[in-house]
Amino acid sequence: QLQASGGGLVQAGASLRLSCAGSGRTLSRDTMGWFRQAPGKEREFVAGIRWSDNKKVYKDSLKGRFTISKDNAKNTVYLRMNSLQPEDTAVYYCALKIGSLILSSFKSEVSYDYWGQGTQVTVSS
Repeated sequence: QLQASGGGLVQAGASLRLSCAGSGRTLSRDTMGWFRQAPGKEREFVAGIRWSDNKKVYKDSLKGRFTISKDNAKNTVYLRMNSLQPEDTAVYYCALKIGSLILSSFKSEVSYDYWGQGTQVTVSS
């Protein structure tokens, strides 16, 4: 089970940190990802992290502003989002793949086995 939290309403330029806690499983050899879906648009990949070696993959346009990280002890993955812009407004979802993904598969929704319920991020101008 995945529980995402940390979303909210912020002004442009602000930062937020999203959290996704996994329960019922120790995430030692898995892969977790963040996706987002803006109104009227398809869901898109944001970032992913492979638990075993801490390998990270980002959507190219978000590199430098968004950072994915994990806390092994808390079984939790984070998404730090800086310099938020109105175009970042979306529902953000975390997703879990049981096992390690190859890098080329991080960005595909079908690679993931479980999804969290989503947390809304709204950025006002």
